[in-house]
Amino acid sequence: MTQVFTFNKPIVLESGATLPGYHLTYSTHGKLNSGKTNVVWIFHALTANSDPGEWWPGLVGEDKLFDPNRYFIVCANMPGSCYGSIGPLDDDPILREPYYHYFPFFTIRDMVRAYRPLKEHLGIQKIHIGIGGSMGGQQLLEWAIEEPGLFEYIFPISTNAQHSPWGIAFNTAQRMAIEADSTWLERSEKAGIEGMRAARAMALLSYRHYETYLKMQPRSTSFLAETDSGDITTSEGAASYQRYQGEKLARRFCAFSYYKLSQSMDSHDVSRGRGSLEKALRQIRARTLVMGITSDILFPLQEQQLLATLIPGAFFRTITSLYGHDGFLLEYTQIDQLIRDFLSHARAGDIGAAAPH
Repeated sequence: MTQVFTFNKPIVLESGATLPGYHLTYSTHGKLNSGKTNVVWIFHALTANSDPGEWWPGLVGEDKLFDPNRYFIVCANMPGSCYGSIGPLDDDPILREPYYHYFPFFTIRDMVRAYRPLKEHLGIQKIHIGIGGSMGGQQLLEWAIEEPGLFEYIFPISTNAQHSPWGIAFNTAQRMAIEADSTWLERSEKAGIEGMRAARAMALLSYRHYETYLKMQPRSTSFLAETDSGDITTSEGAASYQRYQGEKLARRFCAFSYYKLSQSMDSHDVSRGRGSLEKALRQIRARTLVMGITSDILFPLQEQQLLATLIPGAFFRTITSLYGHDGFLLEYTQIDQLIRDFLSHARAGDIGAAAPH
């Protein structure tokens, strides 16, 4: 069930900007049990929405790992998105016209602080399981540090403690593509959409892997084609796949949200104001299994290994995948089995058996 939560009190962002209030679209599956002990909070990644049943169908649903007959599953759409939460297409309450380029900058930490009133609204005092991949994992880590006693278990996947120079470079290049769109400075819902198509094609290069393209988009003997205008272009395989992915996102997303959320991702650094990464991550009290993907070039394994080293009592496991970073959305079977094994050993008091092997 998808609903909207409205918070009518001021919120001060890390930038110093103050919003008189905000709203979040969120989805729930299942019901909170009498003991309030069955909450699963799922954090979505960059361009997803608040319904994990749509984009994580292998993990969320009846008879799946996160079964609504057993768990109360919550997912909030992150601020800045175009899927219902406060975002660039909403009206500035003072100017009474859309924010567009001037939407306030939400850091990952700001997002987590915006979720806390929603948690209270839902009557949640403890979260049994927190899970998220990529930007979702960044939010999960922030909240587990902000409220060390809130989560019983956390499962960060393909994520990091601070966004890397490599990741920031990818995001900056994508924003440059949007900025190069001649429509970008227009105050229009469709501004920058052509630039976003190119940005998404860039992003796919970091979400996938060399082997992904080699096996899934092989070269063809009939590689070249002539357009109606007489230009020579590539007709299939990797070239058409890149164009398809750009068009696919353009049909469902907003360039303003893409631009702003990539900046939010770049802001991620759990050590900010906390002394160091080690001091920040050592505040986490949840039982933690960190998962990384062998072929991930955007969030390489060393970032997840660092998390497991610095979070007290944490374990690290790898997911083997052809799909690079996007494996966290696709490798349901492996993720399911790793989490089930970890929970089984933890509940049996044999947490050491969940160690990597």
